[in-house]
Amino acid sequence: MRQRAGNLGQALAWSGRGRGLDVTVVASRFATRAKLDRIRALDARLELVDGDHEMARERAAAIARYDGIRLVEDSLDIETCEGAATIGLELVDTAPSFDAVLIALGGEALATGVGHAVKALAPEVEVICVQPLGAPALTHSWRQRRVVTTDSTNTIADGVAGRRPIPAVLDDLLLVADDAVLVQEASIITGMRMLLYHAGLVVEPSAALGIAAILEDRDRFAGRHVVTIVCGSNVDVDAYHRWVGAAPIHRP
Repeated sequence: MRQRAGNLGQALAWSGRGRGLDVTVVASRFATRAKLDRIRALDARLELVDGDHEMARERAAAIARYDGIRLVEDSLDIETCEGAATIGLELVDTAPSFDAVLIALGGEALATGVGHAVKALAPEVEVICVQPLGAPALTHSWRQRRVVTTDSTNTIADGVAGRRPIPAVLDDLLLVADDAVLVQEASIITGMRMLLYHAGLVVEPSAALGIAAILEDRDRFAGRHVVTIVCGSNVDVDAYHRWVGAAPIHRP
């Protein structure tokens, strides 16, 4: 099995080790070091490419074709969306009810999985996807209802820094998302800081996108019961210290 980076890469490595399966994760050499170290620690083979997530995706697909093995691609594989959908099921089953959910928009498995579960069981809930201004391809694609690509990305939220949306996945997103918004880097950092000081959570930038969206549009969310999904703590200590001003406790 092959995959291209991040939280899913770690999940596959962990699952493969428990089942005695060989897993190769293909990732950008410039991915967060903590992510790469954790994948190695889970005994997966890690292949790095000198490029971004899109180049890692292309390399993973090439390896899978050449070796005749399965490629597990975030969002294209229904299982990844179904896994994320369980978060939506848990949310809908909670009390009190909520009227909006803010979801980080990256590979789209999280957004489409949660979105489908929420819309199926609580269609009145507003599903809002959030991306950084420096990685806007999916948001522009959603707004224009066609694939829009960018030449590059420029954001600390590397977990959502895609340039070329997958057409079939965009079609799925168009079915469930009510809105897609872009947020500034400063708001992402403020969101990370708030999660640390008010909730005791050390999160990576991608996990703070929902908080950033609320900070940038307070009037829209005032008086509403809003949910945001905080998912991912893969952050390098030095970078976290530069952004937030406090270094997290290192856990081996």
